[in-house]
Amino acid sequence: MGILNVTPDSFSDGARYDNPQDALREAATMAEEGAAIIDIGGESTRPGAASVGTQEELDRVIPVIESVKGATDVTISIDTSKPQVMREAVAAGASMINDVFALRAVGALAAVAELGVPVCLMHMNGKPRTMQDDPQYEDVVAEVGAFLTERVDACTAAGIDEDCTMVDPGFGFGKSHLHNVELLANLRQLRARDRPLLVGVSRKSTLGELTQRKVSERMPASVAAAVVAVMQGAAIIRAHDVRATVDALKVAQAVLETGGDE
Repeated sequence: MGILNVTPDSFSDGARYDNPQDALREAATMAEEGAAIIDIGGESTRPGAASVGTQEELDRVIPVIESVKGATDVTISIDTSKPQVMREAVAAGASMINDVFALRAVGALAAVAELGVPVCLMHMNGKPRTMQDDPQYEDVVAEVGAFLTERVDACTAAGIDEDCTMVDPGFGFGKSHLHNVELLANLRQLRARDRPLLVGVSRKSTLGELTQRKVSERMPASVAAAVVAVMQGAAIIRAHDVRATVDALKVAQAVLETGGDE
């Protein structure tokens, strides 16, 4: 899953692709480099980010979705928590929803049940503006796992096919650096109801903490974390550096398919 943020303030690529033509060129590049999914987002969820109105988010993402849909065969995911954006994005050509609030917004469950498209449910402790203000857990793996299971159950209760759900532990969303490492080491325990795992660790601050590298220098650490995630059971990797990540995951997949002694 290639990341395409059409925002002025995302932590890694803010303001780089907020022009639809620039976004389309980046989407085409990611597709050529091997992205199976392109995740388009119009509202930053970095720590401290301010909220964006529905119309502003629509103005950012709909032209890009329409352009990408018309120019590539790649699956388009809409990164949003707003039911109206979900509906209009799917009408414009998106065929997957990636929600950092795990369909907790009013009307979000009903919207996805109506649309019938796959949805990723992510764990976040708090809200983007405050989520990194000293996050606390007694057992981060157990608590994140319980939350994801509850959200899958909420989806099925709302009429969403369980086979259309996947889960994301939400690296960097209300977690300390130690929490993130612990979650990465225990990914297999987070497959709520045995649903596929989506993992997004690309360029995140935990990698900067571990390597002492600034955002633009975190590709090697991001690729390493992606390989660890796949070896720990992740099915989808959300990444900025598509070519390097795809190459590394081909190696990881070959090893997994070959198997070996348990």
